[in-house]
Amino acid sequence: MSSEPETPKEVPEGQPIELAVEDVTGSSLTLRWNPPKYIGSCGLAGYMVEYRTESSEVWLAVNKEVTTKTVLVIKNLTEGDKVQARVKAVHGDGGIGTTEFPEQVLIKKPIDAPKIRLPRNLREAFMRKVGQPLNLSVPIQGNPQPSISWMKDEQPVDTARVNIRNSPQDTILFIRKLERKDTGKYKLRAQTDALVDEVVMDIQVIEKPGPPQNLKMLDVWGFNVALEWQPPKDNGNAEITGYTIQKADKKTGEWFTVLEKCHPCSYTVSDLVMGNRYNFRVFSENMCGLSETAALCKDTAFVPKTSTPYKPPVYQAKDFTEAPKFTQPPADKTATVGFTTKLFCSVRGNPKPKISWLKNQMLLDQDPKFRVLTIEGICTLEIRKPSPFDGGVYTCKAVNALGEAIADCRLDVKAVPVAQ
Repeated sequence: MSSEPETPKEVPEGQPIELAVEDVTGSSLTLRWNPPKYIGSCGLAGYMVEYRTESSEVWLAVNKEVTTKTVLVIKNLTEGDKVQARVKAVHGDGGIGTTEFPEQVLIKKPIDAPKIRLPRNLREAFMRKVGQPLNLSVPIQGNPQPSISWMKDEQPVDTARVNIRNSPQDTILFIRKLERKDTGKYKLRAQTDALVDEVVMDIQVIEKPGPPQNLKMLDVWGFNVALEWQPPKDNGNAEITGYTIQKADKKTGEWFTVLEKCHPCSYTVSDLVMGNRYNFRVFSENMCGLSETAALCKDTAFVPKTSTPYKPPVYQAKDFTEAPKFTQPPADKTATVGFTTKLFCSVRGNPKPKISWLKNQMLLDQDPKFRVLTIEGICTLEIRKPSPFDGGVYTCKAVNALGEAIADCRLDVKAVPVAQ
């Protein structure tokens, strides 16, 4: 006689508590719970996790065997499905305590708020020259991919001049050839549902400035001319960084720069040549360089000659004569029999002193064993293959018309020790 399988009994207070959804992705669902309040004398064997989709009445087991963990990931789910989940606590005596999550969980990728990662060079005014291309690449994060929009001065960008390319990682704004009218505040907006991130970039398109205005000569006195001018009407859409002042002698017509980066709108040109007549011009300058043309002074400056004769200063010749003096006297030295050695010293004097060497107060001038060299005040006595008899006191003597100087040193010549 067959018997039907026994239905596990429900254990009061034996179900898992605080069942919660910890994480949801596009293909998985993570559950976490706490152990039951009541655990019988036979203990707790573990937990079984089951789920079913909205379109099915069948509960599917996630783990084939009971687990003692209180966290479990339901994998291989389909994005867009609604999933009902429950956890069963299996007691040692065969009893079951079941907790079912009260709501269906939609399987979808988590929403990450859009985030614009503005490069450092775009956080301040970004300057480009007229005619250059503009290529702005701005990284953007967000899940799902945010919708992107660009505005210029609160108006949609002109798609006839501006190319926009969006990707999951960034957005790129490209203008092939910039014009002054492209200057403005460019707003980038990234939006996912109700989540929005915005940044504003200040793009400044600049070019060379126009020439200064109203250059005039205020005064001429002595060797000086005072000039004054006004800033240019067009600064090239950039701050004027200075002015370059040039002068030209009317005899040659060649222009020479007097001063660069002059900040005030006035300057006094000095050190002009008497009897010459000068023209002056001034260029304005910004980050793009000097203006294409200069402001030319209408008047010319004439520096008249004075009647006072020029008396050149009289300079007394300096006396550079000096008696001989040893700046480095010869040092005592020990030489080896048969090995050429040298004695050195340095001497100065004007006129150039005559150098002679003595050994034990005897002049060394004809002996071929000794060689005397004097180069740029460095005096050298070379002793070729000395013998023990060449030891003694050597004297270097320097003589010129103002006096003489003497320096001594001792030379010891030792034989090479013979191995026993």
